Amino acid sequence: MNFSSKLLEQAVNEFSGLPGIGQKTALRLVLHLLNQDNADVDKFTFALLNLKNNIKYCKQCHNIADHAVCEICLSHKRDRTLVCVVEDTRDVMAIENTNQYHGLYHVLGGLISPMDGIGPSDLAIESLAERLKIGEIKEIIFAISATMEGDTTIFYLHKKLKNYDLKISTIARGIAFGGEIEYADELTLGRSITTRVPYENSLMR
Repeated sequence: MNFSSKLLEQAVNEFSGLPGIGQKTALRLVLHLLNQDNADVDKFTFALLNLKNNIKYCKQCHNIADHAVCEICLSHKRDRTLVCVVEDTRDVMAIENTNQYHGLYHVLGGLISPMDGIGPSDLAIESLAERLKIGEIKEIIFAISATMEGDTTIFYLHKKLKNYDLKISTIARGIAFGGEIEYADELTLGRSITTRVPYENSLMR
């Protein structure tokens, strides 16, 4: 792509470095911002800088939050005996949008993937075990995408947690193999949560 301005090219290159943004889309976004008032661009820039500088990760569940402990973990309306284990914040948002789940969460921050050099020590697994030692949690739900990495992560977690006195279940496979939680429609995801099955049963399918 030929640019009439080095400044324009630099801005487009930065935008096109974002996931799912090609150069044509990046150019359209940059030109849109260029046509906005300075005050609007300043608001946009401030929102990004404020996010980067002030965002926190909940010290209990590792979800993205504004404070040290997220609103979900602080809520007295949540079922504190139930914890849904997910890959990242996008999955928390997807499940919350179903309005079918009222327990707590634990965000792993990724999936085990030896090909990408990601092992168990790179994920928030030990902190999950620490939460279980308190004894308040009675059931763990694995709501992790049905991919090779997802199944590997669930298998590892099950081995690590099976000696605790709790029920371990996984969402029903209403989501196709290879499908990712964040892209599932709300009805399918909601039903997958409410019709969850014991993890051992899922191994037999």
